[in-house]
Amino acid sequence: MDFFRFDRNIPFMSWRRTGAVISITTFVLAVFFIATKGLNLGIDFTGGTILEINYQQTADLEKIRTTLANSGISDASVQNFGTSRDVLIRLPVRPDASSAQVSEKVLEILKQADASVEMRRVEFVGPQVGEELLENGALALLFVSIGIVIYLAVRFEWKFGIAGMIANLHDVIIIVGFFAFFQWEFSLTVLAAVLAILGYSVNESVVIFDRIRENFRKMRNASVTQIIDDAITKTMSRTIITHGSTQMVVIAMLLFGGEVLYYFSLALTIGILFGIYSSIMVGSSIIMLLGVKREDLMRPEKKPVENDGAVV
Repeated sequence: MDFFRFDRNIPFMSWRRTGAVISITTFVLAVFFIATKGLNLGIDFTGGTILEINYQQTADLEKIRTTLANSGISDASVQNFGTSRDVLIRLPVRPDASSAQVSEKVLEILKQADASVEMRRVEFVGPQVGEELLENGALALLFVSIGIVIYLAVRFEWKFGIAGMIANLHDVIIIVGFFAFFQWEFSLTVLAAVLAILGYSVNESVVIFDRIRENFRKMRNASVTQIIDDAITKTMSRTIITHGSTQMVVIAMLLFGGEVLYYFSLALTIGILFGIYSSIMVGSSIIMLLGVKREDLMRPEKKPVENDGAVV
């Protein structure tokens, strides 16, 4: 059902040069910030101590952060875990203290503020484990990207596979670039959001690519530019409804999900916005740049074979 109708095709491809400048600029800036500033890796990747604390009443997270900061522990990540009375505290590796010493110190500080505090669990994530998680995460991104290229190349044509890969790589680098520039914490949940965006972006690309293939078969006398503009315009209603609905849910998580979901939903928000842009302006523009034509998507007609004077 089309809630948003467009009487004429929107000339997206006439803006492709402007889009190329924007895409290249943002991509280069993202790579620059990743290379120079690096990522603010979370405890999942760098290692550290994880403590699960229980309170008899609803825990005041801001008060806990202030109490720890006033005692010299300002780098603690404090969030609810399960119920409002359970708190998860993450602390990076400290070279001057062991995990046991850190946990004892934190418990002592919190008990001075509230004697009812109870330690439920203490875990230590070593730096070596964190490195393995980071390596496995990078491999996951690589394999997903390769799988997307193969899928698009098989379903459509190799030019579509290349275009889809570059568009999805564009989204990933932009998200990671934001986290590098603002030094937001990059954790396993953020990596999960990046992988989710890869799947989300390729879904949008497949919808547009499928309509482009259909238009090549239907619009016999139209130019490639007209075919692509028509394909994107015809899918705009679906794009607005689908992405608008998804973005509302993600923004709700961003505003009300608390610290646990904050960076996860922030990565999704950035990824969805750039995913729409890349599917329309990056992927489609690259298809034109690679010189896609009707013959690439049409099966060659079988020539009749003559057998003893008869046409088969």
